[in-house]
Amino acid sequence: MGEPEVAGEKYTPRLKQEYEEELVPLLMERFGYKNRFQVPRLEKIVVNMGVGEGITNPKSVESAAKDLSLITGQRPQIIKAKRSVAAFKLRAGMTVGCKVTLRGDMMYEFLDRVLSIALPRVRDFRGLSRGSFDGKGNYSMGLEEQLIFPEIDYDDIDKVRGMDITVVSTARTDEEGEALLEEMGFPFKQR
Repeated sequence: MGEPEVAGEKYTPRLKQEYEEELVPLLMERFGYKNRFQVPRLEKIVVNMGVGEGITNPKSVESAAKDLSLITGQRPQIIKAKRSVAAFKLRAGMTVGCKVTLRGDMMYEFLDRVLSIALPRVRDFRGLSRGSFDGKGNYSMGLEEQLIFPEIDYDDIDKVRGMDITVVSTARTDEEGEALLEEMGFPFKQR
């Protein structure tokens, strides 16, 4: 199965094309980079869905994995507990969640859907926090429900679950990472 073609040309996601044509020259000028390979770029996006009730109800993990695969278009990896925690009645090896790592065109497509479709559907949305950078230019955000994605049908879910989305970039500092994501269209809160 190859890449989809549009009128004989190879398909390129809108956000990736915008990055290559507009953002790279803009960031080169802003940070004084000598060549385009110094410009920060996205490496991967990790989408994680924790399922605490998976300890008592194994079907909930399957349901979460199904939702995550609909949202991302990729089969999730099931996550098991690494160690036992008596306070949570958790033993090592129990299923506690699922995650998907997106790269390449699928990563750009997912990010485009998050920014243009999902985030505008969040009720009382006031922007993303600028304090969620990790010191190395990577950004993490949490979503409270999977229903903001149009792929999820309200009648088919068993429970409303949140998810964490981590955007990993090649930026060396938070300033570079923030500039990259802001130019890509991330709706950060005003300073």
